[in-house]
Amino acid sequence: QVQLVASGGGLVQPGVSLRLSCAGSGSIFSIYPMGWYGQAPGKQRELVAAITSDGSTNYADSVKGRFTISRDNAKMTVYLQMNSLKPEDTAVYYCTLETGATLGYDYWGQGTQVTVSS
Repeated sequence: QVQLVASGGGLVQPGVSLRLSCAGSGSIFSIYPMGWYGQAPGKQRELVAAITSDGSTNYADSVKGRFTISRDNAKMTVYLQMNSLKPEDTAVYYCTLETGATLGYDYWGQGTQVTVSS
């Protein structure tokens, strides 16, 4: 059984940094891609960043150069370093273990709120 627990969100001012963490459990953690999705109020959930099992990454255009996704398979944790935060980054951020191609479904964490406001 896989569980994902996201943490690290908060209320911050524009321009500062936050690091989100997503701690996982389960033996399959290290072999699948992982992602961070953001869901802003009234909008659909969208991919923010993703990382493959071997560390290849991709980002939404809106966060390129500001956000960095990384993973530590030994700790079964994926991170999202968020720098130069903007009000438009305000969202609930969810981590996911992307097992859909193999298992037909993905695993999702519970979400952590990031609010960027002055």
